[in-house]
Amino acid sequence: MSQPSNPPRRELAALSDSLPLKLPGFGFPLNQAHRWKVQSSSDGYVTNQELDGRQRALLLSLLDPVDLTGEFDEGAARRLIPLREIVMLRVMNSITDKPGWENKVFDTVITTKWKEEVMGREDIDFIDSMWNWALAELQFKTERFKETGTLMVYDSVVKSDTVIPESLKLALRAAVSVLENVPEEEKDYHPHSNDQVLDLVHPSLFPVVYGRTRINTDGTLGIQDGLAKAGSGEVLQVPPKEETKAGKNFMAMKYPYSQKFQWLPCDVQFTSSLAEETANQADSANPTDCKIISYINNLHPTSHGDLYGIIEQVISLSLPLWNMTLTAIKERDSYCRIEYTSVEYKDGYGSPRQASGEDRNDYELRWEEWSENSEKYELPSPRQDMKMPSEEVLVDLKRDYAETGLQVIVKLANIHLTPEKPEYNGGSWHLEGQLNEHICATALYYYDSTNITDSRLAFRQLSDPRAPDDDICYRQHDREWTDVVFDVNSNGPAIQNLGDVSCTEGRLLTFPNILQHRVAPFSLADPSKPGHRKILALFLIDPNIHIISSAHVPVQRKDWFEQMAPMDQVLGKLPQELVDEVEGNLEGEWVMGMKEAKKLRLELMKERKVVNNDCDKLLADTSFSLCEH
Repeated sequence: MSQPSNPPRRELAALSDSLPLKLPGFGFPLNQAHRWKVQSSSDGYVTNQELDGRQRALLLSLLDPVDLTGEFDEGAARRLIPLREIVMLRVMNSITDKPGWENKVFDTVITTKWKEEVMGREDIDFIDSMWNWALAELQFKTERFKETGTLMVYDSVVKSDTVIPESLKLALRAAVSVLENVPEEEKDYHPHSNDQVLDLVHPSLFPVVYGRTRINTDGTLGIQDGLAKAGSGEVLQVPPKEETKAGKNFMAMKYPYSQKFQWLPCDVQFTSSLAEETANQADSANPTDCKIISYINNLHPTSHGDLYGIIEQVISLSLPLWNMTLTAIKERDSYCRIEYTSVEYKDGYGSPRQASGEDRNDYELRWEEWSENSEKYELPSPRQDMKMPSEEVLVDLKRDYAETGLQVIVKLANIHLTPEKPEYNGGSWHLEGQLNEHICATALYYYDSTNITDSRLAFRQLSDPRAPDDDICYRQHDREWTDVVFDVNSNGPAIQNLGDVSCTEGRLLTFPNILQHRVAPFSLADPSKPGHRKILALFLIDPNIHIISSAHVPVQRKDWFEQMAPMDQVLGKLPQELVDEVEGNLEGEWVMGMKEAKKLRLELMKERKVVNNDCDKLLADTSFSLCEH
């Protein structure tokens, strides 16, 4: 079995009081991260430098109340999308799941049949101009799809069924099977999952624990260094409560940063030089473009060296999709298929006027009847110019971060269904991580699905709550048009459900952390047999900043240390009472046992549930406010 080796690294200053390393929670406050930017030092290590003034280097995050409320520019809120346009996106997404769609969209016989099916559906509102636009856009997207195998239908959500080759999928399955084939008592089912979600590698075990975790102060750690230096370093201090507050005094989500925990990413270097990258296509990727240079938390680098190489390849192949995802959120003006600037009424449905001599109460009754009639609105149609979306890649991770590299959090998890437990109830709307991690995007690779019904991942966005007043002309007292045109209540939260994506085997899916997502329920296809769904999840840290990673934190797992140096060899023939004392000190001082780690995991999960609930409350408070005019 191959083992990842330590790449050459420059040493940092040996003394902690002169350590030039600057990371959120170690060298500068957690809640000042937006004022810092990643840089590669002249000595060869990666750190952060402070920005001048009100510059902002970080990508938008819906976990940041400042972004959520739009203190900087428009914030994380997206364009308010007409319902008809959302329906167009859902139809296009469905068509692109059909095998050979990239050729079939040019076959008139097939597209005519598709049109009849769509237009005949009673659950959606679809007209000729919507179909014409959708078909033209799909035809436009075939060229890029044939070249790259990637496709974006929902804004910033990218899918591919061909980027990861079959051989790599099979290699991943084989390598992961070593983690799966353990005694039942050693299997780690995720808490509160009804023993259906099996965690193989999960960042909530052995994370950074402020006040408990040690941080290395005499150099950055390579993959094997993390093991060799287990227990070294100084204890990472608990950040002051004040440094976990949001930039403003928000009603909800006052403390978006954790004072207790941070998931631990690994560091990733690009193997190609910047000069080579410039000569290549902006969105090209080779399976060897990325090298993991510090250990993956909870994945032993010696026992699972082959899996490290496979994950490196998946990260490399995810880069073009992440580029598309991050480009979409960097563009302030998202692509618009249907414009809506003024509330229009159908002929004969204009607002009633009080007749001469009409009783005031009678007039108000007529007004209420008119107001409640949703049929009165003229629904918008696609633009006449039919301008296709830009495919320019504004973000290129290899080009833009060649010197500083990336940080990635890795998760491997299975969902297992049985005849006794044939249904998975799905998940809740959520974002990934907490603000300590600065996760900007996710890549999910569905590498194994057996005997389950269609599994889908749904997305929703925070839409611009100011759009109705700033961009749309409407009549005073008339509010029902928001429900009809945008499928949002004028007095409710500015949240729009975009749609969902099928999570078929072999699919790679990327999306940003400004979209909430939710796993939809699914069940056994054949209820008499077991089934499963297995994923590799990669959480990309905002590349504009580096956080505390496994390059700075020696291995914390007691069981790994014991594998490296069995306790009976270390302790020799000491009396049992001394052995007990040493083992107690070992676990309590500088490495964690599984019992402690699982207890801390429950605390972490509880804390993050509160944060997600607070985020939901803040989203609910971000409602439309139609002024009377």
